[in-house]
Amino acid sequence: MQNCSSLSTMESRYLDSEKFDDDGRVKRTGTWKSATAHIITAVIGSGVLSLAWCFAQLGWIAGTITLVLFSVITMFNSLLLSDCYRSPDPVTGTRNYTYMDAVKSNLGKFNFFPVLLHNNLKHYYKFM
Repeated sequence: MQNCSSLSTMESRYLDSEKFDDDGRVKRTGTWKSATAHIITAVIGSGVLSLAWCFAQLGWIAGTITLVLFSVITMFNSLLLSDCYRSPDPVTGTRNYTYMDAVKSNLGKFNFFPVLLHNNLKHYYKFM
């Protein structure tokens, strides 16, 4: 009987380890398809609605150049953010779940304060 209970305890520990990541949080279940869907909805939601107006104002040549330029900038920013997801090492580093966690782990606590101050005060800049 003791062997059966210890086996069930071992099985439950094994099953629990399948449910959690290496940092103790529940494993994420996203796939590349769901990530692609999220990216497409984020880009379409903000950019496509004003795309026709931008091309009407800039013309075909300048509009196309601007579109390509901002797509390169967006790709560069997404690569930077994906590099900051785990730091300091991309494989064994700790995960940064928020933007402020990534800033704190990459800049340190001393340089974190100016970024925090700017993020909190930027909402008041437009009213001044």
